[in-house]
Amino acid sequence: MSTPGAAATARGGKGYTHHNYNGSPVDKLLPLLSGVRQTGAGRWIARSPCREDRTPSLSIRELNDGRILLNDFGGASAAEVLAAVGLTLADLFPATERQHHQAPTRNRVPAPDILKIIDKEAAIVAIAAADIGNGFDLSDEDLARVQVAAERIADARRLYEH
Repeated sequence: MSTPGAAATARGGKGYTHHNYNGSPVDKLLPLLSGVRQTGAGRWIARSPCREDRTPSLSIRELNDGRILLNDFGGASAAEVLAAVGLTLADLFPATERQHHQAPTRNRVPAPDILKIIDKEAAIVAIAAADIGNGFDLSDEDLARVQVAAERIADARRLYEH
């Protein structure tokens, strides 16, 4: 029988330690990732399965209720990250919440985390606005990235409002 983290170690990661192995979402996800390194209590980084990462660009956070938050700094959505390792968004939630179809309780996201998201995405929008102001046309790729930035800013604002 393999131990938690063995798959991550076999795939080039350093493994991880997670007390209370109980089939939780984080215990299901972390072995599927490579380059996993714990950065704090309930926090890890790993290489994104969506591209060839040389350094970790995927942030994983386990909330007190067992839910998982993912942030791929390369721009992949949580659904894309999960699909790349054969999971779905439902796998980010503890089985009890999935079985009872309960809406997860909302933990307030710390304001500094929301500000970091808004700052990064606002910088993307500011660069695009400066280019437009200087008479440059944005490529379809740039326009799509500005749209993603606008969506992420709106999401961050909704997190703050709750």
